[in-house]
Amino acid sequence: MPHDAGVATEFKITLGESVVATVAATISALVLEVPVWAMFVGWISYFTRGVNLRQGLINLTCVFTGLGLGIAAGAATHALTPHLGSATLTVVVFAMSVVVLSLRHLPVFNNLLGFFLGLVAFFASHQPPSWSAFADLGLAAGIGTTAACIATVLQRRALRTGARA
Repeated sequence: MPHDAGVATEFKITLGESVVATVAATISALVLEVPVWAMFVGWISYFTRGVNLRQGLINLTCVFTGLGLGIAAGAATHALTPHLGSATLTVVVFAMSVVVLSLRHLPVFNNLLGFFLGLVAFFASHQPPSWSAFADLGLAAGIGTTAACIATVLQRRALRTGARA
C-alpha cells in the first residue's frame, strides 16, 4: 500500500473510532444517564489484554468484580468507622488489597487492571455503596466495552479493505 493510501486509511480509521466513541458517550450521557467517564473505564478495560470479544468480556467481568469489591469496601468502611475510627481506612485497604491481588491467580478471570479499574470507578463515583451504583457504573462500563469492540472490528475491516486497494 502506498504511503498516501496508508495515511488516508489511518485517517478514516481515526475518524471512525472517534465517531464510535462520540456515539457511546452521547448514549451514555443523554439516553442512559450514566457517567461518560465510567463508559471510558469499559473502553480502557477492553484494551488491557487480548483485543477480541472473548477477552473484552473477560476484562469487563473483572471490572464488574472490581465494582463489587469497591461497593463491599465502601460498606465495610461505613460499618467499621464507628468502631475503628481513622484506622478503618488502613484495615479496609489492606483487606481489599489482599483480596484483589489474590484474584490474579484465578484461571481465566484474572485481569488485575480490570479489578482496579472497577474499584477506582466506584470510589471516583462518590456514590454510596448500593446496587444502583453497581448498575449505573456497570452499564456505563458495558457501553464502553461494546464501543471499543465495535471500534476494533471497524478498524480491522478498514485495514483489510485498505490492504486490498
